[in-house]
Amino acid sequence: MTKQAKPRSGKRSDTALLIIDVINDLDFPGGEKVLPWALKMVERLGPFAARMRKTGVPVIYVNDNFGYWRSNFSDIYKHCTHPGVRGRDVARALKPGPDDYFILKPKHSAFFATSLVPLLEYLGTKKLILAGMATNLCIFFSAHDAHMHEYNLTVLSDCCAAESDEDHDLALSQLQRFLRVRVCRSDELKLSAKRRRTPVKRPPDSK
Repeated sequence: MTKQAKPRSGKRSDTALLIIDVINDLDFPGGEKVLPWALKMVERLGPFAARMRKTGVPVIYVNDNFGYWRSNFSDIYKHCTHPGVRGRDVARALKPGPDDYFILKPKHSAFFATSLVPLLEYLGTKKLILAGMATNLCIFFSAHDAHMHEYNLTVLSDCCAAESDEDHDLALSQLQRFLRVRVCRSDELKLSAKRRRTPVKRPPDSK
């Protein structure tokens, strides 16, 4: 039999950054209200994601497929960065890096009907940092499902966006009150020096 290609190596890490729905055309009712908050979010989330990459924390983009079941990341990114698209500047500023992971989702939650859990198990992840939009929808639903899967959760208040301050603040307060989610700013989050960063073992070659 022909040898199969080896999977791309990665780093085991007990912490991962989930960036949700930032590759987005914002072409929906209320999208015009999200845009100014999303542009502010970019100013914090871009540097934070870069810091995570530098320290070896896996960065995982989980994004809507917009109902296009034959789409892939390249298709979604091209669509969202086409001239005249409302979310173009946000998507371009937060384009995934070459070593980031990308998962398409069909519904609000990053966990529902996706391969996120197997990926997190592969990476050895127990702690999740959530960022993206919208705070009161996809972040909120993803945090609930992450809680059900018993992940330790942090949501970055300055790296999320919603249609209004009220929607944003209410969602965060509910996550704090009912799920005991840690909510903090990106510049307040300090990662443990003991965080595990050992290479992921590759399976033996097929023969």
